[in-house]
Formats: sequence, structure tokens, C-alpha cells
Amino acid sequence: MSGPTVDIEPKDLGAEACYRLLTGLVVPRPIAWVTTLSADGVVNLAPFSHFTFVSPKPPMLAISVGQKAGVYKDTARNIMASEEFVVHIADRPLIEAVHESAVEYPPDVSEVEVLGLETVPSSHVRTPRLTVAPVAMECRLRHCIEFGETRSRLLVGEVLVFHLRDGLMVDGKVDTRALDPICRIAGPNYATLGDIVTMNAIHQTSKS
Repeated sequence: MSGPTVDIEPKDLGAEACYRLLTGLVVPRPIAWVTTLSADGVVNLAPFSHFTFVSPKPPMLAISVGQKAGVYKDTARNIMASEEFVVHIADRPLIEAVHESAVEYPPDVSEVEVLGLETVPSSHVRTPRLTVAPVAMECRLRHCIEFGETRSRLLVGEVLVFHLRDGLMVDGKVDTRALDPICRIAGPNYATLGDIVTMNAIHQTSKS
């Protein structure tokens, strides 16, 4: 027999309260650490935990970018203008840098420079990539879809090339423990992999 429940109807909540509820429930969330390039050549860097992949072939990644005071973040504006971006996967030693990169600076201030992070030219897009991250994925914008009253933008990019730190691939697969990725939970809180539980593979049987 189940215990008592707390029932919450979204119509009774504002956008901020719904955001806090969802970010506390949809956990853990992987983090896309995204570089973009402004029209003035400023390299913007920001983390996004509303992030997933939506297609394996061609490989496509999606990030959701919201507004603040009716204005889209620099990342969304830069992507819409240049139609390119680079998604990085950060590891445990980069937690502080990832968190600090969420500070909102004016568009003419580069978070990369503020944090003293080194970049190198990308091979398929003009936006540079970080050297410190174990994974970087150069992306070309393919779709932009707006959702909800807040008009959050789901930006879908096709991965043009994967850059992986040497040693992450073992027998053609990513060694997740070696990657040591970080994830976001509610509030200013982050988590790492913790325990990994390996289950037996599920074998499908055909029905006659």
C-alpha cells in the first residue's frame, strides 16, 4: 500500500517554481559545456544541463536555452547567428570552472578569458574548442524549435567531428570511468558517477 502523496498542479506555479521542481526531479542531468562565437569574435562559454542526443545517424545533440527578462542568452543568440557551436563534456576536475562559467557577463566579455582557459581552432567550424575538456563535439545548427510560454529554444546541432582525449576509447567504446563526467542536480549542486551497476544484457527473442 502506497503512502500519502503531495499533488502539485503546474497551473498553480509560476515559471520559476516549475523550473525548480523539474530540475529537482529530472536528475541527474548531463552537462553540455558550450562555446560559441559572437559576430564581434568574442568566445562565449556556458553550461547547459537541459541536454541530450536526439539522433545517432547523423549524430545530433540538443540543448534547451531559455530567456531571462525576455532576452535569450548569449549562447542562443550566437548559435542562431553563426549556426555553429562546440559542445564539451567536462570531467570532475572541471567542476569549479563549469560552475563559474554560468556567471552572466555582458556579451563583450569572454568567459573563456575570465577563467583563463586555453582554446584551439576547431577543424570544421569557426568556433574554437577548449583544450582542457576530455571531449569536444563540433556542431552545425540543424533545427530550432520554441516551446512553452517561456519560448525556450531547443537547438539541435549535427556533430561534424568528435574530439576525444587519448585513452577514453577502449575496444571501440568510451570508457565512462575514464571520462569521469560530471552532472547537474537541483540548485548549485553537481554529482559524479558514483556506483555503476552492470546488469546482464537483454536478449530479444522473436515470436512466431
